[in-house]
Amino acid sequence: MSSSLGTFFRMTSFGESHGSAVGCVLENCPAGMPLTEADIQPDLDRRKPGQSKITTQRNEPDTVRILSGTYQNMTTGAPIALAVFNEDQKEKDYANLEHIFRPSHADYTYHVKYGHRAHTGGGRSSARTTIGMVAAGAIAKKLLALKTKSSIAAYVSSVYNLELSRDYKVPDARTIQKEIEKNPVRCPDQETAKKMERLILDVAKEGDSVGGVIDLVVDHPPEGLGSPVFARLDGLLASVMMCIPAVKGVEIGSGFAGSRMKGSEHNDSFYSDAGRIRTRTNFSGGIQGGISNGEPIFMRIAFKPTATIRKEQETVNDKGENVTMKASGRHDPCVLPRAVPIVEAAAALILVDQFLLNHLSKLENT
Repeated sequence: MSSSLGTFFRMTSFGESHGSAVGCVLENCPAGMPLTEADIQPDLDRRKPGQSKITTQRNEPDTVRILSGTYQNMTTGAPIALAVFNEDQKEKDYANLEHIFRPSHADYTYHVKYGHRAHTGGGRSSARTTIGMVAAGAIAKKLLALKTKSSIAAYVSSVYNLELSRDYKVPDARTIQKEIEKNPVRCPDQETAKKMERLILDVAKEGDSVGGVIDLVVDHPPEGLGSPVFARLDGLLASVMMCIPAVKGVEIGSGFAGSRMKGSEHNDSFYSDAGRIRTRTNFSGGIQGGISNGEPIFMRIAFKPTATIRKEQETVNDKGENVTMKASGRHDPCVLPRAVPIVEAAAALILVDQFLLNHLSKLENT
């Protein structure tokens, strides 16, 4: 299995949903950065289950432990090992699924590829394995804050058929960070968030699930991140987002809407602003030719509905027999509220990796 992300600032995740622990090992974090568990825990708290009525009620504190890579609350340059120990696994909830393939889940494809899988909690395919990404992403965010002016914020822009009004003016990333934590959905518009919350609760009562879209904004990213041809920044960001469970689509900048525009409409005109080169529009989403241009990076990430639902469904078992199934256990009726910190972490890991690699692109930087 491929479990590592990054070229230089490299994160390798480990663990399964119902295993002893989940976490990661982070390589090449520069020495001399202040770091304690308190720097990491807030983002894990935003990702953890049981935080509201609209998330899974699995009761996990998700308390992180730094096992290596620091001394006297300072990074040493050695690999940083981070672990969160599982405490509330309920394997009996999956007893009826040992030989059954859940529709649109990874059960069948893992069975085909590996022949032997951990069916409890989804094993390695579970979104619980994103804990390692979020923990490492918190460190990446701190590094970005120390060395750049960048700020990263993701937010829920739509749930099922409810979306932010086209008239809604998206604020800066720091304002988004404050606004989304005022409601359990993590939508920056409070009135829309209330409607989304009611929708998710109604769907949960039906035993069903819904998907939606998370938007990502990176304000003041460093210029020059990314590298042609196969390490384009937009390609790297799209790739890491597609590695998040339940993600089915990514747009950067104008995305698919750009295909319905003329070049004269879509081109971002340059102008000089007190010696700094800016663009009057940002249809490029802050990335041109695969390299960041210093304008805000904007992405939209589409999530499908949670696959495991409490409605009866047709499927097959590992003998190839047609059967019906109805899942029990604790599952998110909508993954989006808890996926917001995952999206932020994924972006932060890519940006820091490219930021550190950028120092090798010119002799004067070395």
